Amino acid sequence: MESVKALAESYEPKHTWTENDWTSFTAWLQDMLRMGPVTVTFTKKDGSERIMECTLSPDLIPEKTTVTETSTRKQSTTSIAAYDLQAKGWRSFILKNVKHVSFTI
Repeated sequence: MESVKALAESYEPKHTWTENDWTSFTAWLQDMLRMGPVTVTFTKKDGSERIMECTLSPDLIPEKTTVTETSTRKQSTTSIAAYDLQAKGWRSFILKNVKHVSFTI
């Protein structure tokens, strides 16, 4: 995988990546989501494209919707759940369906 800069403004995953590349991308994306709003473009299960402005930053998620770390729900290795800032709710997307990631530094 090309080196992913911690403060890159945008990134496009490659479908030729190895599982280790996808693991690194997942960790990078989760870090970016924790820092603030991220725009993720991905293909939905029905084949349509979706652009979602989302976050994992506790400062941007309403308190009553924040997931606690003591949750018993198993964490997925193939998708990410993030708070959709426009829909004002939790949504998820499959990592390997991500086409583009961008954010403002």
